[in-house]
Amino acid sequence: MTERKITINPISRVEGHGKVTIHLDDQGQVKDARFHVLQFRGFEAFCKGRPYEEMPIITQRICGICPVSHQLASAKACDVILGLEIPKTARLLRELLHMGQFIQSHALHFFYLASPDLLLGWDADPAKRNVVGVIGEFPEAAVKGIRLRKFGQEIIRALGGKRVHPAFSVPGGVTNPLNEKDRDRLLSGFKEAYETCQLGLDLIKSWIEKNMEEVKRFANFDSIYAGLVDANGHVNLYDGRMRMVKADGQGLAEFDPAEYLDYIGEHVEPWSYLKFPFYKPLGWPEGLYRVGPLGRLNAASGLSTPLAAAEYDKFRQTAQNGLKGGSLLYHLTRLIELLYALERAEQILKDSKVCDKEIKMTAPPSRKEGIGVIEAPRGTLIHHYWVDRNGAMEKANLIVATGHNNMAMNRSVELVAKEYINNGRIKEGILNRIEGAIRCYDPCLSCATHALGQMPLKIEVYNPGGELINELRRE
Repeated sequence: MTERKITINPISRVEGHGKVTIHLDDQGQVKDARFHVLQFRGFEAFCKGRPYEEMPIITQRICGICPVSHQLASAKACDVILGLEIPKTARLLRELLHMGQFIQSHALHFFYLASPDLLLGWDADPAKRNVVGVIGEFPEAAVKGIRLRKFGQEIIRALGGKRVHPAFSVPGGVTNPLNEKDRDRLLSGFKEAYETCQLGLDLIKSWIEKNMEEVKRFANFDSIYAGLVDANGHVNLYDGRMRMVKADGQGLAEFDPAEYLDYIGEHVEPWSYLKFPFYKPLGWPEGLYRVGPLGRLNAASGLSTPLAAAEYDKFRQTAQNGLKGGSLLYHLTRLIELLYALERAEQILKDSKVCDKEIKMTAPPSRKEGIGVIEAPRGTLIHHYWVDRNGAMEKANLIVATGHNNMAMNRSVELVAKEYINNGRIKEGILNRIEGAIRCYDPCLSCATHALGQMPLKIEVYNPGGELINELRRE
C-alpha cells in the first residue's frame, strides 16, 4: 500500500473556510493531520492611518457572527488611549450587550451546528445530518433553540438598533441609553430562555452519559487552560485578570491582560493563514493552551451566578473523572456559560442604574497605546492599538479567540484521525468525527489575521491550459 492523502474541504458547520489534510503511511495508519485556515482578512494592515475612534466600527466587520466581541474589545482599547474610566451605566450596558452576544452565539452553535452530530449521530446520512434534520426529528429543541438565539439578538437590537453590526460601543462609553420599555420587554423573555437552556443542558448531559467511552477517547488531552477571572477567581467575560493553569489545575500565571506580550508568543506556519499563539515561557510548541468555554471553566474556580455555579460544580465532578481535557466537554461548558449569560443579563437589567442617562465621557487622546481584552464566546480576544499624537492608527495587533485554540484544534484533529482511522479503512462518519473535533471549539475562521512576523506566501500563475507558468514565493 502506498502513502495516501485525504482532504476534507470544506469543513462544514463552522463559520468561515477551512480544510483538513490527513496523510496515511504505507500501512494505512495516520502519519500526520493538519487543520488549514484558508482565509486572510488583513484588518491589521488596512486599519493603519485610520482615526482610532473608527476602530470599534471597522473591526466589528471582521465577522458577522461575533461583531459585538470585536466592537467591545476595540472600544476598551480606545478607552485606554483616552485615559478614561467610563460611567457605570455605560459599563453595565456594554456588558449587557456582551451577554446578548453570548446567548445568541452559544445557542447558535449548540442547536444549529453541534446538535446534528449529537442528536442524529456521527454516522447519520449527511443529507439529513444538519439543522433541517434536527427540525424533523427534534422539532421542540430546534424551534426553542431558534427562539433562544433570537432572544440574545433582541438584547443586542434593543441597545444597538440592529441585531448584527450594531453601532453602540464607542470610545468613552456607549451611544445611547436603554429605555425602560425595552428593559421591561427584555425581562419578560427570561422564563422561556431559561427553560430552553435547561433543555439543552439536559440533552448534552444525557448524551455524555450515554457516550462516555467515546467522550474519553475523543481528543481528550492535557493542556494549559486560560481565561479571564475576577477577584474571587470566578469567570468574568467582560473584564478581569488573565489566568493560565496547568492540566492538573495548578496555577501557572495570572496577569493583567495588558501584559499579554510577556506571556503569549505568536508562531506562523506556511500552510495556514491563522496564527499559532503559545505560552511564551514554555515556548513553541510545548506552550499549547486552550481558551473558550472549556478553557475558562478549567482555569476558573467558579461562576458567580447561582444556577450556573451549581452546573459548574457538576461539571467539575464530571471533569475529574479523567475528562478535564475532553474536547467534547466544550459542548457542555458552552451551555453552562449560556446559563451564566442569561443570569448575568437578568441581573444587569434589574440594576437600578441600567436606564440612567450618563453613558459617555469625552477627552482627547492621552496615551499612544491601548489594549482591550474581553472573553468572546470562542475565547479570549485581544485588540492592541498604537496611535500617533493625533490619534491616527500606527499599528494594530489582534489575537482572536480562535487563534488561541489553533494549536489545540490541530492536536484534536490529529488525535481523532489516529483514533478512528486504521489500516486505511475510512467511512464518511469517521471524516465527520474529524470535522466534529474542530466544531468542538466553535471556530470563527473569518477572524483569522496576521500582524507580528511576516506571513509565508506562495502565488502560482497558470495559463488557460492548466500549465504552471510562474511562481512567486515569500518565506
